[in-house]
Amino acid sequence: MTPGCTVTVCRDCCCGNPRKHPQVDHDGQLVRLREALPAPHRVRVSECLDACAEANVIVVHPEPAARRQGVRAVWFGLVADDAIEEDITAWVRAGGPGVAPMPAILELSVLRRP
Repeated sequence: MTPGCTVTVCRDCCCGNPRKHPQVDHDGQLVRLREALPAPHRVRVSECLDACAEANVIVVHPEPAARRQGVRAVWFGLVADDAIEEDITAWVRAGGPGVAPMPAILELSVLRRP
């Protein structure tokens, strides 16, 4: 099995906070991500990634071979919509950073690394 991408989902002070984003089903988002990205991909939760103004933040780390070639993780902000989440998971399933071209719509959600 080819190693997959790792997806880090920020869940701390702002990201995943129902008071800050009451319209988002934060627990459901994690469930959907994990269901949409089974092995070889991995979805993990992180404490604050220090991009609070852009909550909810998701970081897609390239698969190991792409990392060895210098491909860096891609940070996405304001992931509070099912459509963005679905676009991210489809891109990861296609190979993610360094493997599959990023859909233009996702480029709108890309953050500069904090």
